[in-house]
Formats: sequence, structure tokens, C-alpha cells
Amino acid sequence: MIADAIQEEVPGGREYVYDRHSVRAKRGKNEIGIHSVRGGTIVGEHEVIFAGNDEVIKISHSAYSRVIYAEGAIRALRFITDPGRKPGRYAMRDLVRSIAGA
Repeated sequence: MIADAIQEEVPGGREYVYDRHSVRAKRGKNEIGIHSVRGGTIVGEHEVIFAGNDEVIKISHSAYSRVIYAEGAIRALRFITDPGRKPGRYAMRDLVRSIAGA
């Protein structure tokens, strides 16, 4: 979802490249590298890195319990079963906006 959100905002489109850690070549200008690590007690760790010349900007999220995912699923269920909600197709951004009050 993070890569998709970036893709929507960047003109010209980008190519998703998975598990590029073993490739020893310069990244293409249109690549979005995606890598996944699982192990130990890591439940969910997400990091977006924008690397430029001599600087790096990072956005990160760490989940230490699966409880937050269950709570999110319950919120989503309440959102789509709300009696006042019109039938239709909804995206995660609709749920987030409803929680934020937007």
C-alpha cells in the first residue's frame, strides 16, 4: 500500500522491484525497491527511504503486537457495516478519512 501511494503521486509511473538486495548494480531511475524481512518477534515493520545525494529521508512504522491489526480489522468492519453507509466499494483511505474526521 505504501508503494502504491507513492506510485499515485509520482508522475510517469514507477516499476516495483522486489528483493533487490542481491543485485549489485545502480538502481534504475524509475524503480521502487521493495524488500521484506520476517524474523524473531518482528510483527510489522515498515520503512520508506528516500535516498538522495548526501541525505536520506525515512518514514517508518513499527508494530509490536498483532492486536493493532485486529483492532484495525474491527474498525474496518464497523465502517462497512454502518447502517448509514451507502452500498459501494471502499478503499482503506475512506476508512482512514472517517477515523480522522475528514
